[in-house]
Amino acid sequence: MEAVLNWKSGLRFHAKTGAGSEIVFDGDNDASDPGPMEGLLTSLAACTAMDVISILEKKRQKVTNYRLEVLGERPPKGVYPRPFTKIVIKHFIEGENVDEQAVARAIELSESKYCSVAITLKSAPEVINQWQVSSREQ
Repeated sequence: MEAVLNWKSGLRFHAKTGAGSEIVFDGDNDASDPGPMEGLLTSLAACTAMDVISILEKKRQKVTNYRLEVLGERPPKGVYPRPFTKIVIKHFIEGENVDEQAVARAIELSESKYCSVAITLKSAPEVINQWQVSSREQ
């Protein structure tokens, strides 16, 4: 799995995933595109939601509406590093006779077994930076 990120200008970057999807990230606080940390929260929400819906469908739960809110807490600006110190995922599920225990189990399975994003965040993977510099002679 890979992604390629190209700098456009300022703090604006264009990403393309190995599957061909494109995402624009912008570190400018006034930008309409997400910053990297918002992208991380959104990825966590998407991964979790896909698992939960899939599990609930297998349990024959009739979900008619599902929304997640993901809230990330970080140290204040100017304090570095600024990792998330707490992430809260709120699930809002509507449906026909949806079993609350089935929902709780689906969320637990997503968090502990299926959501690779959540499990990656919990496991603190090794991150390795490599670089190559190309200089032009003038």
